[in-house]
Amino acid sequence: MIVNQANLSGIYKSFSTIFNQAFDAAASMWPLVAMQAPSTGRSVDYKWLGDFPMMREWLGDRVIKDLSAFKYEIVNKDYESTIEVDRNDIDDDQIGIYTPMIQGLGQAAKAHPDILVFSLLKAGFETLCFDGQYFFDDDHVVNKGSVANTGGGAGTAWYLLDLSRPIKPIVLQIRKRPEFVAMDKPDDENIFMRKKFRYGVDDRKNVGYGLWQLAYGSKQTLDATYYAAARAAMMSFTNDEGVPLGIVPTHLVVPPTLEANGRAVVEAQSNAAGASNVWYGTAKLVVVPWLA
Repeated sequence: MIVNQANLSGIYKSFSTIFNQAFDAAASMWPLVAMQAPSTGRSVDYKWLGDFPMMREWLGDRVIKDLSAFKYEIVNKDYESTIEVDRNDIDDDQIGIYTPMIQGLGQAAKAHPDILVFSLLKAGFETLCFDGQYFFDDDHVVNKGSVANTGGGAGTAWYLLDLSRPIKPIVLQIRKRPEFVAMDKPDDENIFMRKKFRYGVDDRKNVGYGLWQLAYGSKQTLDATYYAAARAAMMSFTNDEGVPLGIVPTHLVVPPTLEANGRAVVEAQSNAAGASNVWYGTAKLVVVPWLA
């Protein structure tokens, strides 16, 4: 193949199609636990998370909650992945050998939000959220008291979540969606010096925490006893006026090593003793490889 701009443009279009097809075909798990938030600048302040949405009786003037004590900024980050194509492979019509690599770029771009979202969930025991406490903590301040959304422990972490609401436990902030790009001009310095064309993907995004009230993290043994304690704790959460938030856990999220425990707790109709399992069907089990 003659290495000229027309043929290089054709290669780019072909690679772009392969990339987009692989991107579209790849599955994502993050939409289950994270809400997508648009960003039009360098960062976004989510201080509004300090006011859990609830209605109240309108008596006199509206009650406006002071959110000046809250500041929770998610700053966008740049991400990329790049491969090189040797000029000789274009000369020799060997472009097809790069198809798996272009497909890999598409799959990697699609999977990256999963990696970010579930890594942040896993880090919730030592990472701060909007109220200045760890996301999973035992002293979130509510109504002048301390509220825990963690069961403690020192084992493998598992998570009980209420994913029924528009607001989710995690925020995926999008500034720029994945874009397939190329450095493929015949007179580029990299071509002249190294005989390498470059193709890649880049985007801008970041993740942060949503409402801690929608999540409970525990490192205790995943069994009926600790599951029941987590469920009861979440359903007891109130706002600053003592009004129940109406939290009902919907999903039990676990790493692969706790799949059997999770199935025993919410998918087995009978417990180990043969009696009816009272927790059967009370939450949907989700096994997440990104939590391994």
